[in-house]
Amino acid sequence: MLNKLNYINTLKRTILVVDDEYVNREILGAILDDYYNILYAENGDEALKLIQANEKILSAVLLDLLMPVMDGFKLLDVLKDDVRYRTIPIIVLTSEKQAEVDSLRRGAADFITKPYDAPEVIIARVKRIIELSEDRLVIQSTEKDEMTGLFSRSFFYEYASLMDRYHMDREMDAVSVNVDRFHLVNEIYGREFGNQVLLTLSGVIKDFAARNEGIAARGDADDFYMYINRQENYASLERAIYSAMESLSRSVYIKVRIGVYTCPADFQDVENRFDRSRLAANTLRGKFNQTVAYFDNELQHKVFYSERLIHDIHEGIARKQFEVFFQPKYGVEEDEPVLKSAEALIRWRHPEFGMVAPFDFISLFEENGLIQMLDQFVWKETASKIRYWRDKYKVTIPVSVNVSRIDIYDPEIEDKIDGIIEECGLSPEDLHLEITESAYSDNAEQLMSVVQDFRDKGYLIEMDDFGAGYSSLNMLANLPIDILKLDMKFIQEIHTDEKARRMVQLIMDIAKFLKVPVVAEGVEVEEQYRILKDMGCQLIQGYYFSKPLPAGEFEKLIKA
Repeated sequence: MLNKLNYINTLKRTILVVDDEYVNREILGAILDDYYNILYAENGDEALKLIQANEKILSAVLLDLLMPVMDGFKLLDVLKDDVRYRTIPIIVLTSEKQAEVDSLRRGAADFITKPYDAPEVIIARVKRIIELSEDRLVIQSTEKDEMTGLFSRSFFYEYASLMDRYHMDREMDAVSVNVDRFHLVNEIYGREFGNQVLLTLSGVIKDFAARNEGIAARGDADDFYMYINRQENYASLERAIYSAMESLSRSVYIKVRIGVYTCPADFQDVENRFDRSRLAANTLRGKFNQTVAYFDNELQHKVFYSERLIHDIHEGIARKQFEVFFQPKYGVEEDEPVLKSAEALIRWRHPEFGMVAPFDFISLFEENGLIQMLDQFVWKETASKIRYWRDKYKVTIPVSVNVSRIDIYDPEIEDKIDGIIEECGLSPEDLHLEITESAYSDNAEQLMSVVQDFRDKGYLIEMDDFGAGYSSLNMLANLPIDILKLDMKFIQEIHTDEKARRMVQLIMDIAKFLKVPVVAEGVEVEEQYRILKDMGCQLIQGYYFSKPLPAGEFEKLIKA
C-alpha cells in the first residue's frame, strides 16, 4: 500500500450515483454525502454524459444495472471499450449474485448489495475501491528515490495531477532546482561528497515543499522538483539552501539554479510545466550572481519559436526554403587578391518568420540531432553548384562544408559523402570538410580516425574556429588537418590590440611549422587585411571582400 500524504487523504473526491429509483439515490446520497461530492443520474445515457463531462475529477461510479434508456450492463460495455474511462472504478448496485459475476466480467471493480442496510460497509467499500484505483494510477514506477527518499519523477507527476484534480482552484508553482556544474563537484571532491550535497539539498527541498503544502521529487542525478503553493519570491529557499551548503562545507562553493513556472489554472499537463521550469533554470547557466529565474513571456516565445523551427525543418528542406550561400575566400599571397575557394553557409527563408539567422537554428538542430539532415542537404546542394560552375565556366572552385560533431558518429558518413561526390562527378579535393576545433577536443580518438580515412581518399580537412577551443599544442601537432581556419575573434582586434596581433602572429608561425595554410575569417577592414597579408596569411575570408552571397551572386565573382 502506498504511503499517502495527509493532505491527499483528506481531499474530497467526486463520485457518480446512477439509479433510476429516486429513493435509492437519496439513500446513497445521505450515506456518502459527508465524504464525497456526489453527482446523480437516472439512467445509463444520462450517466455517460456526466462521465464524459467530468472524467478528470470522477473517482468512482456507483451503478445500478436495471434501468430504462440504457441499462447498467450496456454502460459497463461502453466504458470498458473507451480508453479514457477504463481507469474510473465502477461499483455495481445489485441484489442478484449472477448479476454480480456478470458485471465483474464486464469490468466492474466491486459491488454493493441491495438493500442499503449497512451504511458503514458501503462507506468502507467505496473508500477502498477509490484508494485501490488511485494506487494503480500512481504506482507505475518506484514510489521513492532510494538515496533521498523523495518521490521518483513518475510518481511525483501522478500525484501532482491528483492535486490538480482535487484542488483545481489552487494557484501552484512548478519549481526545478539543479546544482550548477554538479559533474565537477563529483570529479574534484569525489562521489561521496557529491552524494552528501544531494542529500543536504534534498532535505531542504523536502522541508520547503512540506511547509508550502506541496510535494517534492528527485529527477535525474542533481535535478529536483517541487509542486507547491504559489510563492511571491524564493528568497527564503535560496537562504535555506546556501545555509545548508555552508554547513556542509565552508571551503566548497555550491551554486544552484532555481527555475519557476507559475502555473495557469487551465494548463493541465504536469510534465510540460516542469519542462518549462527546467528551461527557466537553464537560462541561469554562467550567471553566478543570480539563482532564481522565471518562465516568462519572453522565454515562452523562445520555446514556441524553437518548437516551430524543429517542427518545420522537414517541410523547409522539402520545399527548398533552405538556401546555401557562399562566402568567397581570397588568396592574398600575390600582389592582387585571387578568388581561390568559398565556404558554404546555410540560410532559411521561413514562410512565416522570414530570413531566420543561422544561430537561431544551428545549435537547436545540433541538440535535437536534426543537424545531420541539414548537413546532408548542404553537402548535396554545394556539390551540385561546384559541378554546375565547372561545366559553365571551365573552372573548379573548391567549397568547404561543415561536418557537425554528430556526423562523425554516423557509421555511414563516408559512404554518404563519397556518394555525393560520385553522383556529381567531382573529386574529393573539390569538397573541403570543415570540423570545429571543439569537436577534436570532445572525442579526439574517434574523430581523428574518421578524418584520417577522409584524408586518405583525398579530401582536404579544415579545422574551423581554431583558437576558440582548448586544443593543446601537442594535440595540434598530431591532428590530421590540411588547413587551419583562424577564429574571427582573434581578427576583430588585430589592428587595435598589440596582444591580439602577437597571438595571431604566433598562430601563423605554428601553422608555418606544421606546413598548413591559414584562413583568416571575419576580416572587415583594410588594416586587418594588410596586417594579415604582411604576416604571411594565405587565405582571407570576410566582409572586406564579400558577405555570404546567394549562388547567383557568387557566380558573378567566378565570371569576373
